[in-house]
Amino acid sequence: MLRRGSVVRRTIATPIILSALILALAIFTVWSGSRPFNQTVIDVLLRVMLVVGLYIFIGNSGVLSFGHIGFTCLGAYAAAWLTMPPMMKGMMLPGLPGWLIATKLPYWVAAPIAATFAAVFAWLFGLVLMRLSGIAASIATFAMLAMINKIYSNWSSVTGATSSVVGIPIVRDLWPYVIAAILCIVIAWAHAISRAGLKLRAARDEPVAAQASGIDIPRERLVAFVVSGWVTGLAGALFAHSLGVVTPDTFYLAMTFMALSMLVVGGMSSLSGAVLGVLVLSLLIQLLRGLERGVDMGGVALKIPNGLQEIALGVIMIAILMFRPSGMMGNRELVWPRARRRRAADAAPRSSTNTQPTGVHR
Repeated sequence: MLRRGSVVRRTIATPIILSALILALAIFTVWSGSRPFNQTVIDVLLRVMLVVGLYIFIGNSGVLSFGHIGFTCLGAYAAAWLTMPPMMKGMMLPGLPGWLIATKLPYWVAAPIAATFAAVFAWLFGLVLMRLSGIAASIATFAMLAMINKIYSNWSSVTGATSSVVGIPIVRDLWPYVIAAILCIVIAWAHAISRAGLKLRAARDEPVAAQASGIDIPRERLVAFVVSGWVTGLAGALFAHSLGVVTPDTFYLAMTFMALSMLVVGGMSSLSGAVLGVLVLSLLIQLLRGLERGVDMGGVALKIPNGLQEIALGVIMIAILMFRPSGMMGNRELVWPRARRRRAADAAPRSSTNTQPTGVHR
């Protein structure tokens, strides 16, 4: 039986490699000195956090969730409540408690608090939803998303309803987002190799055998649901600070579809796939956005119709599901080349000299 310590040593390459990719992207961005490119990379890092949060639950449990963007919404608004100037909160959001109106925290303090706020609601919803399985659980998570959206779209004294909540301190520095993205990757890896993560994947692959072994499946799903709620809530908090404005509809169907597309393309059962899916589709999105604005090629303007970006994402998602259902990475993770060769050697059949003869000797 493989001990947990050996599992940690064998898989620690994954977060190191992924973190190195994030750092390399950040260093290239700083070297380029382009402000538009800086904001583009910030958007990519926010998507990494969001999709990694989805992977923590979906990848380990096998239950498709449509509701995690609701936790992103909770985190974004909690960050706004904690960091906006008190005078603006008093005018725009008079329904907030007096102590919250008077509170003004720096973003780096408010962000983990906002993520914890989202995780608390993930725990409350999860107490009920994690007892469901299959399509029933997926539909229930979508109902949760719709519930959060409707509440935040109509609670005008607390959320501003459908009006934009402005006055959120804007953070343009790249490094807080880099640190947060690496933190989310490490959290996802730590959960995956933990006892809770191993039990949850066992329940995903063999639910009957897992139950017979004494694994409490709803409890293990709840743990992953809360951890993923914290990560997606953190993504929402930093999303609010990247733009300085939030509205409920920002955190609804469009963001849900985008995040799930990236996870499916990369591979739902792979942390490496979650990160690489974001990088690949983000590059494609930027190319399509440029073509929608128009590109001058030798005096000829090349322009594609608006809205083709969403159509292209849908086509890619369908193609991946048809020809490679497990995504680009499948169930594999990025590891050191030496470890990959060692793993292949271990999987190779043993020499026939070690086998027992099957013939009968007289």
